[in-house]
Amino acid sequence: MKLYGYFRSSTSYRLRLALQLKGLEYENCPVNLVESQQKGEAFASRNPFATVPMLEAGGKDRVQSMAIIEWLDEAYPEKPLLPVEIEQRYLARELAYAIATELHAPLNLPVLKYLKSEYGQDQEGVETWYRHWLARTLVPVEQRLAQLNTGDFLFDAPGFFEVVLMPQIYNARRFGYDFSDAPHTTRIEAACLALDEVQRAHPDNQNDTPEGETVQ
Repeated sequence: MKLYGYFRSSTSYRLRLALQLKGLEYENCPVNLVESQQKGEAFASRNPFATVPMLEAGGKDRVQSMAIIEWLDEAYPEKPLLPVEIEQRYLARELAYAIATELHAPLNLPVLKYLKSEYGQDQEGVETWYRHWLARTLVPVEQRLAQLNTGDFLFDAPGFFEVVLMPQIYNARRFGYDFSDAPHTTRIEAACLALDEVQRAHPDNQNDTPEGETVQ
C-alpha cells in the first residue's frame, strides 16, 4: 500500500492511525499541500478531488478518508476498528461523523485561506473562527462521552472514533482551543498518545515533518 498525504492533514492523520491500529504496512508518500502539489496534473489525474489522503491499494486509488477507513475494516477484518455489537457501532459512528462532517469542511485549509483572501481576516480572526466551530462540536462530543461514562477509550480499545478524534485534537491544540473542561476527551487523548501505533502515526513523526515541528 502507498499512502499519499500530508503530515499535518487531519484526514491523512486519520488514515495513518487506521493503518497503524490495524497493523497494516504502507509506504508514506508526501504530498505538500502548502505548495499545492495535490492540484498538479500528476496527482489530480489520479484523484479528481485533488485532496489527501489517497490510498493506493489493491490496484486502485482510493480517496475520501472515512470511506477508506470503512473499506479497510471490510477488506482487512482482523483488528477491527468498528465494534461487532450494533449499538456500539452506532455510537462510534455517531461521534466520529459528528467530527468528520461538522468540523472538517469549515476548518480545512482552503476555507482558512479564503477567510484571509476574500474577507480580509487576519490570523487572529481566522483562529477565532476556528475555535468557534470547534466548540460547536467538541463540547457536545464531550457531553456525550460523559453520558456514556467512558474510560480510556470509547470502548475497550482505540478504534473508529479515536481515529477521527485524535487528528482534530491535534489541530485544535495548534489553534489554542481550551480543553480544560473536557476531561473525557483529554483522557482518551492521553491514553492514545501512550500507544506506539499512535506515535508512529503522529504528525510530528512523519517523513515530511519539517525539522523541529511540534504541536506545542
